[in-house]
This record gives sequence, structure tokens and C-alpha cells, in this order.
Amino acid sequence: MNAAERRAKITALLRAADKPVSATVLAAQCGVSRQIIVGDVALLRAGGLAVLATPRGYILESTGAPAHAERRVVCRHGDDRLLEELYTVVDLGGALIDVTVEHSVYGEICAPLHIFSRYDADAFYRKLQGTDARPLCDLTGGVHLHTLRAADEAALDRVVQGLADRGFLYTEDK
Repeated sequence: MNAAERRAKITALLRAADKPVSATVLAAQCGVSRQIIVGDVALLRAGGLAVLATPRGYILESTGAPAHAERRVVCRHGDDRLLEELYTVVDLGGALIDVTVEHSVYGEICAPLHIFSRYDADAFYRKLQGTDARPLCDLTGGVHLHTLRAADEAALDRVVQGLADRGFLYTEDK
């Protein structure tokens, strides 16, 4: 298979997937190295395909009208409460779509999370613990934004209230 055929296969595999697909899995499907897949995904992105890289692999960004509600919230906590924050959101019926921090040099830094369950939260946390990487919120004294998603506004209200009740929402007096 040539490079164009391989990128078409990667696109088809991502469109058919109902969860993130790792570069390693795509490499095995295409008979090439993981690094070739990383380059192919970069070329697909440059060509306009909305591919997101999550901690668990690649997914295609949904471009249709949302069948859900989304809201951005500002949170603050130390590393010791990161998993508790993730669990709070998913246990109350929400999802963490991304995390954003404001860096003094780079400006806004946003990273996709796509955490929809405790399983996803645990996988993210294990990956973080297994590296020398630090959470983005370490750059800002624990202050960060999340895009939250839920089935409807009532579910989002429940998630935000749960974050507030547990002291995760950032307020001026904190």
C-alpha cells in the first residue's frame, strides 16, 4: 500500500471507530511503524481532517450539531485532588472534553482529555503517573479551565454543583 492508500485507510479506521485508536494499533493495521502513522496523521490534519490526539489515541472531531450541552468552568486544586475532580464530573453524568491553562509566555494552552468514565479517568491518571509529565494546572498554581459536556443542561447543572460542593470551582476568594 502506498502513502495515499495508507492515509485513506487511517481515515476510514478513525471514521469507523467508536473510541480513540492508538497510533500503535493503526500502525499494526497498516503494516508500518508508529512514527509513520504520527506523520500521516499530521499530514491528514494539514489537509483539513479534524483529528484529535487524546491520551488514549486518535479520534475524529465531531462536526455535526451537538446532541448535548457544554459549558466551560474554572477549577482549582492541587495534584492530590486531580483524580477526585475527574471522578466528580463523570460520576455525576458529565465528561471532561479538554483542559486549558493561561501561560505567561505561550498564552492559552489547551489539551484534549475526552474523559467520559472512571475507566477513562483511571487510564489518564495512570498515564500521568507513569511519566515525568506534570498536569497542565501545575503551570498556573492549580487554576485551569475545563470544557464539560453532558446530555442536557440539567445534567450539566448537577456536575457544576458537584464541583462547587467539593470545592473545585475557582472563585475570587480562593
